Amino acid sequence: MFFNPWQSPEISRRHLPHWHQDGVIYFVTFRLADSIPKHQLRAWRERRLLWDDAHTDTLTEDQIKERDELFNQQIDRWLDQGAGQCHLSGARHSIIVSNALRYFDGERYTLNAHVVMPNHVHVLIQPAEGHELSKILHSIKSFSAHEINKELNKKGEFWQDESYDRIVRSPAELSHFREYIRRNPAVAKVTLPEGALYLR
Repeated sequence: MFFNPWQSPEISRRHLPHWHQDGVIYFVTFRLADSIPKHQLRAWRERRLLWDDAHTDTLTEDQIKERDELFNQQIDRWLDQGAGQCHLSGARHSIIVSNALRYFDGERYTLNAHVVMPNHVHVLIQPAEGHELSKILHSIKSFSAHEINKELNKKGEFWQDESYDRIVRSPAELSHFREYIRRNPAVAKVTLPEGALYLR
């Protein structure tokens, strides 16, 4: 269920590193394509690459915490500022995403919690055996993008292509992420439509 330090994870990389272990819970964030200005994100990626190049060995817990504070928390702060058109702020679009998240719950994955914010989504999810996180996310994002774009009468990119994911490391960290999801609307000072927040 949690990160196994005795088992080397499979690691893939695009702009972000993606760690994979079987049977674990992931904390995932995916966001709308216009939720962070491109110049801001480009500068963030350059700083992140420099940091990663300087930390090529296996990271200690303190280094993981440092990386999270320097980079992941910065993204969260930007998202909570509500940049972009915030297509998920209305009930209809929020429900489309919530329903897509719950559709295969108990079959392809176990959904622990989620919150659909105006321009991003946080999820705690545990893929079932034989199902990959990347394919699960692709299915959820593709379906919801198609449905919402149809309602908006538009085409093109809806979600940012790459999602952020982190393997949950302990029961304490799981509790931390659940509380983060629960409190995110209050921190961002937004009122969400009914059903946008889910805690199992």
